[in-house]
Amino acid sequence: MSTEGASLYSRKNPFPATLEVNRKLTLGGSEKDTRHFEISLAGSGLDYEVGDSLGVFPKNDPALVEKVLETQGFSGDEIVPSADKVPMPLRQALSESYIITSPDKKLLGAIAEKDSAAEFLKDLLDPSFKTGLEEYLWGRDVLDPLLEFTAAKFTPEEFVGCLRKLQPRLYSISSSRKAVGENVHLTVAVVRYSAYNRPRAGVASSFLAERADGRGAIPVFYHTAKHFRVPEEPSTNMIMVGPGTGIAPFRAMLQERAATGASGKNWLFFGEQRSSSDFFYRDEFEKFQADGVLSKFDTAFSRDQDFKIYVQHRILERATELYDWFENGAIFYICGDASRMAKDVDAALHEVVQKAGGKTPEQAIEYIDALKKAKRYRKDVY
Repeated sequence: MSTEGASLYSRKNPFPATLEVNRKLTLGGSEKDTRHFEISLAGSGLDYEVGDSLGVFPKNDPALVEKVLETQGFSGDEIVPSADKVPMPLRQALSESYIITSPDKKLLGAIAEKDSAAEFLKDLLDPSFKTGLEEYLWGRDVLDPLLEFTAAKFTPEEFVGCLRKLQPRLYSISSSRKAVGENVHLTVAVVRYSAYNRPRAGVASSFLAERADGRGAIPVFYHTAKHFRVPEEPSTNMIMVGPGTGIAPFRAMLQERAATGASGKNWLFFGEQRSSSDFFYRDEFEKFQADGVLSKFDTAFSRDQDFKIYVQHRILERATELYDWFENGAIFYICGDASRMAKDVDAALHEVVQKAGGKTPEQAIEYIDALKKAKRYRKDVY
């Protein structure tokens, strides 16, 4: 999909945006750190639409960069080619051009050649040992094997030649231009965990949360998602399912529908762990309800009771009314985790069609497939 617009800025030429708001959405007692970011696009000419994503080029944690340099005895001033073959100091290259939070197979292979104690890595790199390699890599960054196999020493250019290019991260935009002007809002869960006696963090989420201050500190572009727009016809009803940070595009869509005065009804399903600490944008959604923009609002807080309740359970509870909305032309949207949540919700929808529509499992499959073909089942999952 194209990321080009009228603006001069794009993925190849990102705009140096400025972070204006970094607000924690989760409250005391939450097991997570989810944040609301507001980024200024003033002067960029970037004109995103609701449903699009913002691409963010992050920088690696400088503390990790320094530790990697130290293990190899590098000063950091050595000139090396970046991943785009542009000469730059090694410290800068490790900060903004290469992945250092996950070792590449090429690096593991080179370490195995240089340190006899790492010989077993050659076996893990055999394609038939894929599971073993995945288990070894989990939680490890580039520093881990360098600390473990100290006989493996590289020249600066040789070292970066064993690293992969650092890629931008795409985040669903959680704002409408009609509501926020030249800003863009993001809803991001900051990834943090511990492994092998060291704290770890997601590159882009921790960059935004901890290291993105300063004018022009965030290189960004927007990524078009034409398949995930608000309904083309303003009177069309919407059903939106967005647990966790999957709520982002639906906050934007409700802002858009409010700003345009769209007459279609809006039904939102939101889920998280606890209502007391993880109810993102609660005041805003309650105002959307009071203003008549949000027609129906179902929540599923999995840890608020002895048994876990997720959005798919709420969907099954509302089977009759959901099926009626489908029969009357509603468009179904889902955003969030693809590995489990989206599959569970899809299974629930098939059950809804069987239960409320009186259809066989085979007929339910046909019904849901027809929704997809008619572009009435829209996904933004990752």
